[in-house]
Amino acid sequence: MTKQVAIVGAGPVGCLLSIYLVRRGFSVSVLERRPDMRIATVDAGRSINLALSSRGLRPLEELGLATSLKNIAIPMHGRMMHDVKGGTSFLPYGRQGQYINSISRSALNIALINEAETAGTSFQFQQRVTDVDPETCTIRTDSGGNFSADVIIGADGAFSATRAALKLRGSLTCSEEPIAYGYKELAILPGPDGFRFDKNALHIWPRESYMLIALPNPDGSFTCTLFLAFEGDLSFAALASRPSEFFRKTFPDAHALMPDFDEQWKMNPVSNLVTVKSNPWSSKNVVLIGDAAHAVVPFYGQGMNAGFEDCRILNNLLHEYNDRWSEAIPAFEALRKPDADAIATLALDNFVEMRDLVATPEFLLRKQIEAKLQELHPDKWIPLYSMVTFESNLRYSAALEIGRRQKAIMDKVLRMPGIESTWHELDFDSIVKELAK
Repeated sequence: MTKQVAIVGAGPVGCLLSIYLVRRGFSVSVLERRPDMRIATVDAGRSINLALSSRGLRPLEELGLATSLKNIAIPMHGRMMHDVKGGTSFLPYGRQGQYINSISRSALNIALINEAETAGTSFQFQQRVTDVDPETCTIRTDSGGNFSADVIIGADGAFSATRAALKLRGSLTCSEEPIAYGYKELAILPGPDGFRFDKNALHIWPRESYMLIALPNPDGSFTCTLFLAFEGDLSFAALASRPSEFFRKTFPDAHALMPDFDEQWKMNPVSNLVTVKSNPWSSKNVVLIGDAAHAVVPFYGQGMNAGFEDCRILNNLLHEYNDRWSEAIPAFEALRKPDADAIATLALDNFVEMRDLVATPEFLLRKQIEAKLQELHPDKWIPLYSMVTFESNLRYSAALEIGRRQKAIMDKVLRMPGIESTWHELDFDSIVKELAK
């Protein structure tokens, strides 16, 4: 008999997982609290464009979906830094030909809903989950509905109702750690000739304690996101009366391309950023996946990629255990928890790098030396960003550990007298041997 699986959440992770499971022969229903986004207006200002990288592409390739989704994405080959005078400098992400993909969250989500539905997934929209009972494997919704299944999967995001229900029942503990920063989205519309900035870069305006980023869209627009403290001298609270003046002085080239800045500022909300760590991720045949289990802040661009990787790994474990969920679920949690914790740490660290360091001479020198090390020893020295973003066979936890060793070595190199002018003369072979110790 085909097992019934209920997935809570029709976001990208829930939809992708449903495709995997339907293809395994499961009967899958997806419950979603929102209306069908294919026919309803999506709230503005809450999306943060997604950066689809190798870890996220790998499961899409397994399912034969990568090519079609790349058609609605734009390659970004590196970071374009903007200074306060409007000057720019470009820093490639990795080796020649390596890039990440800017993709609209809503466009990706709609494409995956369509693919899942075509595969045989049943969607039920406007079903807000109010309780999940792992003892009876039953879901209750605010409309009075009761849904039973053999397995329930919570893929309902950082503020998961599934996780909240399990926590209330004492089935798990979790920490939900908001950071002191929020975000507000803005948009740069296309110009007469298309893109206003280089379309193949992730644009960053680093300003030490805060930053603006912009990702390209296929229509020639850019989705901009301002990350700023909630309170303090430079904060959303402090800018309540003078946002346009602040933007014009701090991000002049971006502000000049937003003639409707005041309207956007008023219309788009300030949203929260949170890191979620659950322990455990499951109770009997109810399991959390993606952000519901391990939400991270968006500064490594890995939230969705990690969720997609969850789907691929869970599918592999189901194959290994011949679809015995009672064995696959604990194996999934044991394997993925260290990696989820690692990417949470990496994401917070990368916020400091993007916000404070990317424009500093020491950071740029560090990147130059690391690029040379990778050029000379491509299999032995892979920069941390490349390990996380492009090496889909390397676990996040392994990348974090290797990255810490690399940082200690590079810190020592950068303390060498006169390194700014003599770095070309370094004994690169010895540096790489240091990493292997």
